[in-house]
Amino acid sequence: MSYYTSLSGLQNAQTDLSVIGNNIANADTNGFKKSSVDFSNLVAASAFTNPKNIVGIGSTVQSINQDFAQGGVKQTGSALDLMISGDGFFTTSSAVTGQVYYTRNGSFSMDGQGYLTDGSGNRLQVFPTDSSGNVTSTTPGSAQVPLTNAAGSQFSGATVAADGSISVSYADGSNSVIGKVALASFVAPQGLKQVGSSNYTSTGISGTATYGQPSTGQYGSLMSGSLEASNVDLSSEMVNLITAQQYFQANAKAIDANTTINDAIINLKS
Repeated sequence: MSYYTSLSGLQNAQTDLSVIGNNIANADTNGFKKSSVDFSNLVAASAFTNPKNIVGIGSTVQSINQDFAQGGVKQTGSALDLMISGDGFFTTSSAVTGQVYYTRNGSFSMDGQGYLTDGSGNRLQVFPTDSSGNVTSTTPGSAQVPLTNAAGSQFSGATVAADGSISVSYADGSNSVIGKVALASFVAPQGLKQVGSSNYTSTGISGTATYGQPSTGQYGSLMSGSLEASNVDLSSEMVNLITAQQYFQANAKAIDANTTINDAIINLKS
């Protein structure tokens, strides 16, 4: 039994090392949120066991939790690089499958069709507006910049305001608002499922997304020309790494000690 107790510790230490390693590997990933491991102890006892004689039988991973604390500011100067200051997530949609993703990585660009997309080609979701910037529907849709205006003038640039309004300018000097960035919020964001590329999908644990405009309610404001850096603190992660290594080594030593004791017992019998 003592072997399995120490083995559970080894397995947990390996999980902890993997999570810490993933945090360190993503220390420079835009919008990345660090994780930590929670452990719980294991016991085996019946209703008639004397509580003073209960011996633990190891530990197990209870959960791997994400920390959604605000990351630092990385100034880029690009008008379509967006950062959420506060709570909320950008919403994107796959042009191929229609899958909806949520992210804190606001690195967007415009594709050949005028859609605002992330690095994987997923389209930024916005609330439709009239040309004055008044929201006309609370159902988000893909942000698409008209490459020419009604007068036939070519697109010349786009800016995003703190309230999420996307303003488009044209060669003839005219301007219009094509939509407002839709931010998503969740009752339990720790229940979101990681799917890579700093993207998440909703689950039964996170609940469904509620949408709102930036700078309203629980939704944060937007900063154009900046990106949110990873919230990984390398100093803290290095300390956690040393602790996890010691945890692993201690459990390995316990297995070694059990082996020595068993060998001694076998030698006594012989």
